[in-house]
Amino acid sequence: MATVDIAQLRKSYGHEEVIHGVDLSIKDGEFVSLIGASGCGKSTLLRMVAGLESISSGTIALNGRVINDVAPKNRDIAMVFQNYALYPHLTVAQNMGFSLKLRNVPTAQIRAEVEATAEFLGLKPYLERYPKALSGGQRQRVAMGRAIVRKPQVFLFDEPLSNLDAKLRVQMRIEIKSLQKRLGTTSIYVTHDQMEAMTMSDRIVILNGGRVEQAGAPLDVYDRPANLFVATFIGSPAMNLFDGVLAREGDKVFADIEGARIALPAAVEAASGTRIVLGVRPEHLSLGNSGSDEGTFPFEVSLIEPTGAESHIYGRSGGTDMILAMAGRSPLDAGDRVRLSADPALLHLFDKQTGKRL
Repeated sequence: MATVDIAQLRKSYGHEEVIHGVDLSIKDGEFVSLIGASGCGKSTLLRMVAGLESISSGTIALNGRVINDVAPKNRDIAMVFQNYALYPHLTVAQNMGFSLKLRNVPTAQIRAEVEATAEFLGLKPYLERYPKALSGGQRQRVAMGRAIVRKPQVFLFDEPLSNLDAKLRVQMRIEIKSLQKRLGTTSIYVTHDQMEAMTMSDRIVILNGGRVEQAGAPLDVYDRPANLFVATFIGSPAMNLFDGVLAREGDKVFADIEGARIALPAAVEAASGTRIVLGVRPEHLSLGNSGSDEGTFPFEVSLIEPTGAESHIYGRSGGTDMILAMAGRSPLDAGDRVRLSADPALLHLFDKQTGKRL
């Protein structure tokens, strides 16, 4: 198995820098997801680890050994691609054993390795089929099998589920995570889908414009986003944000926003008058006490989206768009005016100027 250490990694195309001094350490056997919007640099970073992109500066080390100048085939790293990258003229067995054949591994050993991996992945009945005769999920398992037979120190996954339908994505998500746990192989997984990253990973790394915004356990990042970018990127529906001003009265702290004064935890360290952004997740809101408006958000319903398990209720609070997520069916209708409340401990506070968490 392996550790991967990335230090001050930079990548430029001409005069344009796209990866800006990334530092990241991945532990032996850890499953780490790189997540961000299109163009944030996550696939470029993955390809640099694989050796498919050159490094402008910085280092990548595998088990303490710098591999900047090591050829991709000699890095002992296997990559699973978005488009499967299977050879259409080769059978499943031939695709899975191709890398071993290139290494001049004896035919009997290749057959044994391929059959054992095929049994592991439920592919044994399909070994003599060609890729065109397989479903999308089966093709992805073949691509994974081809990586597994190499027994690499590191798996790299480049958005492997993006070509699958929603139901199959869930199934393959479970299979990949279970597989990684059984093999214990260090894995780096690139995705733009936060559900994949949150459910599969030991840690997630949120990238934005070639920079790491935050890295941590999925629920830690969800509970304590480091800045406004992470707060709005992680969580679906996205976090509600309100511009306001911090106010202190004795030992009490409030956020004064349009149409409301919201109590905050007393431990907030910011001066009275600081311009802030108050954040509250849609699932942390509830219908307020109709007998009192104090500490609640005014909310006018404009649209309701029933999803079955919950309802997403869209509307406005003062001049700000707002979303409420409620379990089950909504008791509200378009046009209703209500007050919403939230536990102060579940509120998020950010500095308006810097975007950083307070």
